Amino acid sequence: MCCVSLTVFFQMKSRLKSAGFGITSSTAFFQDANKLFLNEQAKWVHLKEFARKNAANALSVSNMVMGMASILCSLNGQNHAACWLVLIGYLLDLADGAVARQLNACSALGAKLDDFADFTTFGIATSLILRTPSLLDNILCMLYVLSVFTRLCFFSSGIPFMYRGLPCIYSSAILVCVSLLTGGNMAVLRILAVAMILFMVRQNFYPHDRVLESQAWKKVVYIGGVAMVFCSSFPPACVYYLLWSVSYILFPTTLWSSKV
Repeated sequence: MCCVSLTVFFQMKSRLKSAGFGITSSTAFFQDANKLFLNEQAKWVHLKEFARKNAANALSVSNMVMGMASILCSLNGQNHAACWLVLIGYLLDLADGAVARQLNACSALGAKLDDFADFTTFGIATSLILRTPSLLDNILCMLYVLSVFTRLCFFSSGIPFMYRGLPCIYSSAILVCVSLLTGGNMAVLRILAVAMILFMVRQNFYPHDRVLESQAWKKVVYIGGVAMVFCSSFPPACVYYLLWSVSYILFPTTLWSSKV
């Protein structure tokens, strides 16, 4: 009888241990799952923060890539493609500053990337449309690059919402549009390049071109530019960008001031 009682006791104890072990395992499983969920949630938060901080930088890098691609096209004699790539860089450059301010992600790195991208696309890449075997044309190319470099060095005017010197993005757009419309007529491009160099180094004041942060009509202008690049044949698109850029030079305050 005693042996039977001991056997029942040990069986009950074994069952209780088994039940307790099941509860412990279940609790551990839910704890691990909760930790995993929290870790995944934290990773997602970090990923979103990284994307927010670097969205504008990605646009600047894309602009730089467009410039490098344009340089390669020019060196291979594909001037038409080179000009179109510069115009795409034009749109990316207008967007990166707006995105940085909208997401509150302005940084010293972003400012440097923007300058590097501008120098690549609107300096080196644009100057190559002026390149010919002529020594004088090659000198003009170098002068244009130096004028863009000078313009970028004097970017900060010390006056809120103002540039010093014509932004190189507009001189570049005018040159590539005229190149496309005239079939690369070097006589016209030489005269225009000299004029753009003078505009950039004169250090006159121009308003910040916050197209995407101004009135609705300016945003429509930008959207129209995007549509022209991807949905239109090149003559209307070139005329569109040419008028846009010339209006900035002729009527900078009345049309394109950030206060308007």
